[in-house]
Amino acid sequence: MWRKIRTSDVFRRVLGRSVASYLKLVWNTQRVTIEPANLYDWIDSDLPIIFTFWHGQHFLTPFVPKSHHRAKVMISRSFDADINAIAAEALGVGTIRGSGTHRKNFHEKGGVAATRQMIDTLEQGINVAMTADVPKISRRAGLGVVSIAKHSGRPIYPAAIATSNRIIMKRSWDKSSLHLPFGRAAIVVDKPVIVPKDADEAALERARLEVEEKLNRVTARAEALVGRAAKAANDGA
Repeated sequence: MWRKIRTSDVFRRVLGRSVASYLKLVWNTQRVTIEPANLYDWIDSDLPIIFTFWHGQHFLTPFVPKSHHRAKVMISRSFDADINAIAAEALGVGTIRGSGTHRKNFHEKGGVAATRQMIDTLEQGINVAMTADVPKISRRAGLGVVSIAKHSGRPIYPAAIATSNRIIMKRSWDKSSLHLPFGRAAIVVDKPVIVPKDADEAALERARLEVEEKLNRVTARAEALVGRAAKAANDGA
């Protein structure tokens, strides 16, 4: 009975919209610090962009775009990800379903189609957002984001979001954060990574490492801004 309820469209929609309402409460009760302070002037001169972040920091990303920013986020095709997709759409962010992989089931995960959709979306002038991690390997950037940058010609903006009040889900592979209301939040974004259209394998690897390094840097800075640097080192978040 529980399985039937859990897999029903009605249940997923109700849960997804409930998640969206909860995240709105969380975001609206945060004291938010943005770094750099002129972030939106900076981004607006470069649109459309590829916005990337570590998995586990993704729940609050729908609140980063301003009202004039059109954006879509890549979300996997897994059952649990359906809830995230419904929540994102309820918060005004479009979705592209699929994910990359380091295994042989790339086509099953919809990676090829999703990558093509991401590039098409950028060509339409719409920003895209995606996690940088290799699936199931936390904090290691894959080649997906830099490949999309190569073929689209658009810049990658590495970003991090941290909150002071949260619960780390330590059993999840990405150490996701359950954000809590009434705290501090920080959005930190680094200078863009540009991938040349003629980038070969060596150049893609250099770009991948640059994305990884910058994501680790902005994550550390976001944690420090909300006063959690010491705890982050201990809990792996």
